[in-house]
Amino acid sequence: MPVTDLARSDVVTAEPETSVTELADTMDAEGVGSVVITDGETPVGIVTDRDLAIRVVSEQRDLTATTAADVMTEDLKTIEADAGFYEATNLMSESSVRRLPVTEGGKLAGIVTADDLTELIADEEQQLASTIRAQRPAY
Repeated sequence: MPVTDLARSDVVTAEPETSVTELADTMDAEGVGSVVITDGETPVGIVTDRDLAIRVVSEQRDLTATTAADVMTEDLKTIEADAGFYEATNLMSESSVRRLPVTEGGKLAGIVTADDLTELIADEEQQLASTIRAQRPAY
């Protein structure tokens, strides 16, 4: 299954010059734990709620002067839309990330999260359990 079938296309994004207070407000309003930082349509970084806690609050940075560019993870791990589910899980595991922006030709096309992958696995296990129950002899 390609990740594009699983990825959400409604990615919350912001520009590098966006203030951290605006990022936090956006995360709250959108009910998300991360914002992909873009330069036009190209993902260049990501800021998570954990980044705000560790890189802003615990370091007591000036909230009015600190921007996404100051705290974003720049070594952004992305995955191409036609990559497979297992490639995504391996990349997340090897890179210790929970979110993967999905790209098509370098442009942001979606995002897939560890929660999305876990939900897919749970759905597959539920279908397998239903098959087993249907074929199991009565005791």
